[in-house]
Amino acid sequence: MRVRWGFALVGLLLTGIGAAHAQTPAAAAAAPLRTYALSQLGQPALPPDFKYFPYVNPDAPKGGEVVLGAIGTFDSFNPFIVRGTPASDILRVWDTLMKPNADEAESEYGLLAQTVEIPADRMGVAFELRPEAKFNDGTPVTAEDVAWTFETLRDKGRPFYRQYYADVASVSVEGPRRVVFHFKSNTNRELPLILGQMVVLPKHWWQGRDFDKPLTDPPLGSGPYRVGHYEFGRTLTLERVPNVWSKDLPVMRGQDNFAKRRTEYFRDSTVALEAFKAGQIDFREENIAKEWANSYDFPAVQRGAVIKREFRHHLPTGMQGFGMNTRRPLFQDVRVRHALALAFDFEWANANLFYGAYTRTTSYFSNSDLASSGIPQGDELALLNKYREALPPELFTQPFTLPVTDGSGNNRKELRAALKLLEQAGWKVRDRKLVNANGQPFSFEILLAQPAFERVALPYVQWLSKIGIDAHVRTVDPAQYERMLDTYDYDMIVVAFGESESPGNEQSGYWTCPAVKPEGGDNLMGVCSPVIDDLVHQVLTAPDRAHLLTATHALDRVLLFNWYVVPHWYLQSVRAAYWNRFGFVDKPVRTGIAFDSWWLDPVKAAANDAARRSGL
Repeated sequence: MRVRWGFALVGLLLTGIGAAHAQTPAAAAAAPLRTYALSQLGQPALPPDFKYFPYVNPDAPKGGEVVLGAIGTFDSFNPFIVRGTPASDILRVWDTLMKPNADEAESEYGLLAQTVEIPADRMGVAFELRPEAKFNDGTPVTAEDVAWTFETLRDKGRPFYRQYYADVASVSVEGPRRVVFHFKSNTNRELPLILGQMVVLPKHWWQGRDFDKPLTDPPLGSGPYRVGHYEFGRTLTLERVPNVWSKDLPVMRGQDNFAKRRTEYFRDSTVALEAFKAGQIDFREENIAKEWANSYDFPAVQRGAVIKREFRHHLPTGMQGFGMNTRRPLFQDVRVRHALALAFDFEWANANLFYGAYTRTTSYFSNSDLASSGIPQGDELALLNKYREALPPELFTQPFTLPVTDGSGNNRKELRAALKLLEQAGWKVRDRKLVNANGQPFSFEILLAQPAFERVALPYVQWLSKIGIDAHVRTVDPAQYERMLDTYDYDMIVVAFGESESPGNEQSGYWTCPAVKPEGGDNLMGVCSPVIDDLVHQVLTAPDRAHLLTATHALDRVLLFNWYVVPHWYLQSVRAAYWNRFGFVDKPVRTGIAFDSWWLDPVKAAANDAARRSGL
């Protein structure tokens, strides 16, 4: 499961236009826009002369080591290709053209790029690199590096790069520090920001190396960290680069404060939790409600050596659920998918497994104004009417709803409704087994990467068995799981589709027909529908926020009524536990936590080390 950012290009804040101010109105209208930042929601929140992001301490001390945990393994330092399993923290080695503000929706500020230029016709974007930008071997970051990176990612990278960059016609180098991307059209409103997210790789370092193979050499980057000690599959230490070129930039001040970031790898989350309790891990986010409720009352927490805290976030929560692979004939009938969704008893699970912590997800764009609701009206109805013959009639007459049970676990009403749908789809119960007209049983596998999720999947299997469905759970190691995902070798999996305040190019990878077959893609359920393809196009080409909301509401509604997932739940906070050795600016931040801005507090760390030694 992968999370991509989406942006809309609405309202560029301008600076440095120079002579354009003295031109005639017609000439000024045709002048390119030069800016230090791009924002989806009008003007960027921070002015051109901002000194640092508002959630950082610009004078945070540098030094010390933080130890983090990761589940699974790694055998490569190349995160851009399908082959291999990349190290979880490796992207910190490279800088991007622009950098987001964690406390601001849909914005980017210049990192490698000093300025961004948008022509009046919006048929391209130019980035002017900072003259001081250097790779960590001292060589300058050049426009040639940017162009080479783009072409390499597009031609050899994971499929989503080709989807993201599909509307780029060409790239040209117009000077040592100026690179220009030429677009096929001006309708892809987020493309300048998508390109701003691109890491820049050193062309000279990659010469003679095979980019589409797993990388076992520590890579060269321009970022604040470089690879230190490592053992594939076990541990990776990133070391802060002394006097890195970007350390005094406003977008970097007060961040990346640890001298070392060490990541230890564990076979599952249970082992990782025990390592945290033992003081082998410093910081941990917890995504299992049962563990959060029951496993964080050990002596170190009771005495204050470990802090347990929930940080409220203000992010769209997207969609998580049991995703059905419609490449499999078993899941190609929407009535079957609907039935499988009806059989899941969320109220029982929330009460008995999650301690009432979660809210049921009823939209692919949950926790945001992008979520559809009620029945389609106004502009959304007008848009959907174009596809009325290809859509289920109930989409126009009733809100999307999920069953609500009494939480007893006896969800007979929902199971009867599910069985009725299955019978309409040609399935019958014979000898307590659900079979089709040829006598073949309804049987499938739920594939998991973590044993912790078995406690959710196994009750679901029991509910399905009550209507004759033979479902079973299979848990594999993370490396095997990733390979099976890349080749779509599964029946049902847990999917999670992250969303932003402005969905865009990532939607092509999630839902469209061209994304069904490429290995390593993001269309995990194999969604292929001309209606959805066209709605995704409407999202990508929406000229303003109003049109974007209309198109996204329509897309959301069509996805929901096609029942590609059994929707799960979401949480509006980040659960974190950490040994009390850190300093951070304790103010609300949109993302909940901005861990890159934390630092090791020498006084707290000394006391915490003593507490660990005493066996807390």
